[in-house]
Amino acid sequence: MLGGVRIIEVEGLGPGPFAAMLLADLGADVIVVHRKGGSGMTEKALIDRGKRSIVLDLKDAGDIAIFRQLVTRADGLIEGFRPGVMERLGIGPDDCHALNPALVFGRMTGWGQDGPLARVAGHDLNYIAMSGALWYAGEAGQPPLTPPTLVGDIGGGAMYLAVGMLAGILRARGTGQGTVVDAAIYDGSAHMMNLILTMRQAGMFATARGGSILDGPHWCRSYRTADGGFMAVQCLEPKFYAIFIALLGLSDDPGFSQQFDQSRWATLGDRLTGIFAGKSRDDWCALFLGTDACVAPVLDPSQAMAHPQNLARATWSDADGVLQAAPAPRFSGEQRPYQPAPRPERDQHRQEILAELAKPPGGTC
Repeated sequence: MLGGVRIIEVEGLGPGPFAAMLLADLGADVIVVHRKGGSGMTEKALIDRGKRSIVLDLKDAGDIAIFRQLVTRADGLIEGFRPGVMERLGIGPDDCHALNPALVFGRMTGWGQDGPLARVAGHDLNYIAMSGALWYAGEAGQPPLTPPTLVGDIGGGAMYLAVGMLAGILRARGTGQGTVVDAAIYDGSAHMMNLILTMRQAGMFATARGGSILDGPHWCRSYRTADGGFMAVQCLEPKFYAIFIALLGLSDDPGFSQQFDQSRWATLGDRLTGIFAGKSRDDWCALFLGTDACVAPVLDPSQAMAHPQNLARATWSDADGVLQAAPAPRFSGEQRPYQPAPRPERDQHRQEILAELAKPPGGTC
């Protein structure tokens, strides 16, 4: 889908490389500029799959000259340094746009390029805490849970950076005018809250935790099973809730008859805790899966790979010797099952990339 798009990625951590992997998964030619002497998260990082690698020292004049050549032939650039670092290296947005006015310069940070915290250190949990995205993560009266970095680094960061890069490239191809994408985890995670705020505006969500239809009901939580597994229940619509309690043999139980009676949620949650603890996760799967009760097992990635849904869609695989998920979304006419692109060795494509740069601009890249 992104054939013919070239992205230069300056090696970093977390959301920037993930956004570049997403673009590579979709067919973009992503050249990752690895640090000289570095080793990354692993020698062959999963999030480098489908990319080409060249090692450059961005404090070395000769390597900076190579980097600038790369910029002249790129559609986009992704970096994740604190504000001002790329400028000090002489390859900030103004420098790069002087070389390539159509370049989309993607900047991935936690707090953004401006504001009182722009240059202050932080991590995923800090950003989503202050953006409001952490507020509903936990039970009433308890400290919010620490979610995996999917909420901040990936959801609020990488995905918004990828969308911003694509939007910028679309405009640049029509106008020749590049842009700077200021992708902040703080901003993106706050933006994701708009769905909840819409529900709150409609009276479906309370500000206080534990008092909303997706934040506290007995039919919207996970339960431990007899074998230590978990089942996730979220039968929001009355017709699905009716199927849920029918399968449990509770249709005639007056306690479960008023789905939206908030005063009963805690008591009914305790009752369901006892019920689910009476059978194994596999037993509950046999009862619920394939029905519209909206109940599913909580699986780790390895368990998810063995599930029939995955066997049908090949979402998870251990291809290339590493457990990994296939690119998403999917498009008509794609190869199935998905065969992941290889992960490069550091500096693997140096000679290939330098040979391309030696050709006149406009030549085959």
